[in-house]
Amino acid sequence: MTWTALVGLAGVTVLTRGFFLLGERPLPLPGWLRELLKMAPLAALVAVVAPEVFMTQGQLITTWQDPRWPAALAATAYYFRRQGILGTIVVGMAVMLALRLGLGW
Repeated sequence: MTWTALVGLAGVTVLTRGFFLLGERPLPLPGWLRELLKMAPLAALVAVVAPEVFMTQGQLITTWQDPRWPAALAATAYYFRRQGILGTIVVGMAVMLALRLGLGW
């Protein structure tokens, strides 16, 4: 049963992901749809990150003593200043770690 499930899942994955590779020419997409698809990764990232920054256990954060707020602000400021992803992550984590360990937030 395990092998049957694995082969079935692999088949479904190859079929659904390979569907777009079967054609000899690209699928025609309207210009507006192509422009919207450029924003999809950003929208997905916001959908993942925003709840982590603004919510805890399904509730909005109501206190200012949460290290995620200042860490997100510092990381955003760094990104707009330097445009570096690695530095953004390091700055955000450094601020959050300093607030958690230093101030006990």
